[in-house]
Amino acid sequence: MSYYRRVNATDQIPRLVQLDSWLAPYAGAIAHRGWMASSFRERITAGRVSLQDFSRGHEFYGLHKLPSSWVLRERAPKATRITVIGDFTAWQEDRRYDLVRRSHDTWDISIPLSALRHGEHYKLVVYWNEDGRELSGERIPSFCDRVVQDEQTKLFSAQVWDPSTPYQWKLPEFRVPTRAPLIYEAHVGMAQEDGRVGTYAEFTRNVLPRIKDGGYNTIQLMAIQEHPYYGSFGYQVSNFFAPSSRFGTPEELKELVDTAHQMGIAVIMDLVHSHAVKNELEGLSRLDGSYDLYFHNGERGEHPAWNTRLFDYGKTETLHFLLSNCRYWLDRFRFDGYRFDGVTSMIYHDHGLGSGASSYDHYFCGNVDEDAVAYLSLANELIHTLRPDAITVAEEVSGMPGLASPQADGGTGFDYRLAMGIPDYWIKLLKHVRDEDWNVSQLWHELTNRRADERTINYVESHDQALVGDKTTIFWLADAEMYWKMSVSDESLVIDRAIALHKMLRLITLGLAGQGYLNFIGNEFGHPEWVDFPREGNGWSFHYARRQWSLRDDPNLKYRFLAEFDRAMISLASATRLLEQPWAYKHYEHVEDKVLVFSRAGLIFAFNFDPNRSYDGREVFISPGRYALALSTDSADFGGFNRIDPAVQYETTASGGVKLYLPARSAVVLRRL
Repeated sequence: MSYYRRVNATDQIPRLVQLDSWLAPYAGAIAHRGWMASSFRERITAGRVSLQDFSRGHEFYGLHKLPSSWVLRERAPKATRITVIGDFTAWQEDRRYDLVRRSHDTWDISIPLSALRHGEHYKLVVYWNEDGRELSGERIPSFCDRVVQDEQTKLFSAQVWDPSTPYQWKLPEFRVPTRAPLIYEAHVGMAQEDGRVGTYAEFTRNVLPRIKDGGYNTIQLMAIQEHPYYGSFGYQVSNFFAPSSRFGTPEELKELVDTAHQMGIAVIMDLVHSHAVKNELEGLSRLDGSYDLYFHNGERGEHPAWNTRLFDYGKTETLHFLLSNCRYWLDRFRFDGYRFDGVTSMIYHDHGLGSGASSYDHYFCGNVDEDAVAYLSLANELIHTLRPDAITVAEEVSGMPGLASPQADGGTGFDYRLAMGIPDYWIKLLKHVRDEDWNVSQLWHELTNRRADERTINYVESHDQALVGDKTTIFWLADAEMYWKMSVSDESLVIDRAIALHKMLRLITLGLAGQGYLNFIGNEFGHPEWVDFPREGNGWSFHYARRQWSLRDDPNLKYRFLAEFDRAMISLASATRLLEQPWAYKHYEHVEDKVLVFSRAGLIFAFNFDPNRSYDGREVFISPGRYALALSTDSADFGGFNRIDPAVQYETTASGGVKLYLPARSAVVLRRL
């Protein structure tokens, strides 16, 4: 911590420290981070422009149509010559299409309007000197907003995008309502049932109505930024300003977002600013022949586990590129915010690959990339200045304090952080511990163990838990039995157990969630097996890169029970504004009997995790009043055994006790009348 300035007696102690006394020894480090963000802002704006104006790089660089010509601008300080080739030059170099260096790092060219037509393809040929030799390579402009892949050659190129009928937004303005996000994480390409890549249009037509019907109020779209390898799940980005063309056109993506907005659903996207693909023909790497235009040089510029390039967040050029990218998707496609991917990799020099956080020292040591923390602060400041209603979520596993705290309090400014330890905990239980041995006290601790000064999003499983090499939750519970015993006429103790626990896991995770909840596409109805994109190792198969909606829609299969329960659960959470209420209060816990009862938002949640024993007349002390059944995992509508009479009302005694019937492996939610 020696490189942090000390806190003087006259300094104001950050509120983050006031809320958590354990942070007192690190007050200087926290103040230093705020100072770093301020100094970055001062450097890049020079006191002459605002942060919003600084983030307009996409309006200057790239290809733009003016009234009298096209103009193409590129940042390439190490280049010695740049020329444009494409359909309009028969893919041959023509010195008439050489760019002119206008400054140390900026090149441009004016092209007649008649020379470029909508749909035509083009690239840059960039020349540079290296070790006394002149080298060259084909490149795609760094701010290019449309990139397509040739079906025969598999090579990518930039494409002129100037449709005669640009998309007209049907909802002029959408603002995210003040509510807890109930997030439906989705991948457009795998959102259909056939063995192929799905499209934006199909997602709009077929999947948006399902999300609306399920009660989710926020969609998190994966893999939107263009990426050369489909199997990367969209996390190895090549073209940061181009929506992936494998799913359709920019107009179709706009229609997707617009339609969701008309349904009252916010749309956020996975934003990958943690690294970039190493590919040079279609990516940012060595765009001008150098290794350090946007990235670190040498070993620091390469991710040791992901084999990707790492941004240098201290460079003005990088800040300009990434902050402009933050603005671009808000402005051009009207996204409502971002889930920032790989934040742990960004903020630590070892990218989170070293030892875990065993003490607060871990968060304030020489392993922290303070430039990255400063960038994230500026990104959140910019996003919330442009869109005060926007949602930003940090995917961060180490638990660094302050990431999801307001910047005014000494934090980084994210609205939420993913509670990534919770799905890991569930998977550990499913893999290694019989549910007969689950400890409800430990469940309570793990599901509520979070910082009081940060908002968190809980979930049982996201795409991470279902990737090849792992399994979906339902498949951990039922495994091969799902192939043979999911008909409503089949009897199977394995399937009964799987369905019961699948519902209970989701209900307790939602009931004890921080301020948000997330579900991965299809997992609400117990999508079986795992997720695996086409690759050489599986024979380029799409079998596991799709969603089998027919399983959910078939009335003769039990998947519909899980879907109906999820819809009822989400509806109850939304109607009671469950996640906007204070944390749950534990009324009763019996470890040996595996019973846990808590309240939140006027609801009573009662769980019996015992696989064999039902409890009749179990007395629990709750807020006095009369209660009715709001939800039961044991309802026949949800694949249960209907052991709870929905007409029964529960009234507390003078002492505040109420007697409950708690069937084995089930949960009930009561609402106060």
